[in-house]
Amino acid sequence: MTLFIRWVIAPTEFGPMLLAATERGVCRLSFGEEADAISRRFPHAHLSNDPASLSDWIEGARSALSDPAAGDDIPLDLHGTPFQLTVWDAVRRVPAGETRTYAQIAAEICRPLAIRAVGTANGANPVSILIPCHRLIRSDGGLGGYAWGLEMKRTLLQRERALIVRS
Repeated sequence: MTLFIRWVIAPTEFGPMLLAATERGVCRLSFGEEADAISRRFPHAHLSNDPASLSDWIEGARSALSDPAAGDDIPLDLHGTPFQLTVWDAVRRVPAGETRTYAQIAAEICRPLAIRAVGTANGANPVSILIPCHRLIRSDGGLGGYAWGLEMKRTLLQRERALIVRS
């Protein structure tokens, strides 16, 4: 069965955002990547640049950069290992304006010794922002890494904290 993926690259304040989706939902959301990133992840998929059909999801993803709740209704089509899916599900439950350590997520999923594996799974998150991987930090309070740069991670966390304070 052929997998059909529609994609678009749209401008954001953080640079070009690539959004790709199957009929089930968004399967890739990244920054600064080209369409060949989809081909590498889904080498047998049929790809179609289709900005019109993805416009609502693009606007939702853009809005989520400022308002984390804005992306909650965007359906996802996640492709990962069972462990990755478990980690991503736990990360989605971290409330906006809060952070968790990789160790806390490992404990939450009943794998307390899998701290590095949680970090690796978090780093493999295919849908940035929609799975808020920027909310995970190191046990020492450091930001750790972020695929799209620490400045973007810092900005997203500051915005979320500011939203909570205003509420």
